[in-house]
Amino acid sequence: MCKYRNGPKTLSFQASGAPMMISRRSVLAALAATGLSLALPLHTARAEGAPLEISGGFLRASPGAAKIGAGFVTIRSKGEADRLIGFRSPACARPELHTHVMDNGMMRMRQVEAIEVPAGGEAVLEPGGLHLMFIDLTAPLAEGDNVPVTLIFEKAGEIEVSLPVKSAGAMK
Repeated sequence: MCKYRNGPKTLSFQASGAPMMISRRSVLAALAATGLSLALPLHTARAEGAPLEISGGFLRASPGAAKIGAGFVTIRSKGEADRLIGFRSPACARPELHTHVMDNGMMRMRQVEAIEVPAGGEAVLEPGGLHLMFIDLTAPLAEGDNVPVTLIFEKAGEIEVSLPVKSAGAMK
């Protein structure tokens, strides 16, 4: 039997219908932990000696009926080199890794096989350069939304992140 100095703070019921006591402190701690996990922009993975940090990620809102979108992150290696070899997301049917290249005086997007993350260095995916290309969007990317993305690395394996959707013209 649980006893509280000032009586129970919260009462809920188990599936069986029997009462279950939950303290206000437990509820607040759970909510705080959930909020912190959603608010943290940094995700760290450690696999096979290749610790990676993913930060500064975002997607640009898709204008109108656009069927493509772009995502950006910074990938920092605290150990050996690795390669981003792909990603997946429920936000698109066809995820691709892209870069921009100058072609006859025009900037054009080109698909790349992988994005190198140097040992002890970083790969910056940013507007006008390397980026995650979301092709055949399943729904418009609306400013304020958060989109789940699984980054796939050659050595570190899969890292799941949640990228916020910013305005269509966002640069950071």
